[in-house]
Amino acid sequence: MPKAGNKEPSIALYESILELKDLEECRAFFDDLCTVGELRAMEQRFDVAVLLDQGLVYTEILERTGASSATISRVNRIFSFGTGAFRRMIQRRKDKQGQ
Repeated sequence: MPKAGNKEPSIALYESILELKDLEECRAFFDDLCTVGELRAMEQRFDVAVLLDQGLVYTEILERTGASSATISRVNRIFSFGTGAFRRMIQRRKDKQGQ
């Protein structure tokens, strides 16, 4: 039996996400897909990324989000060594908001 780690990732999930029509449908989809804890962890990571992008220091981010220093550090490493997706999404949100 092959290990799960060797399995090709399914793109069906990502294609389905691209088909979501609006915020309400998106929230409902993720509510069905994820546990409350998983959702809160992803939301917190994104909040941390936004605050890091704004130049806040770890202690300020911890106070605002309740994220651990390990989570803040992990997100900061993603900014340096990740795919750039966090920064692209943050920039798109800024552009949309006219910032």
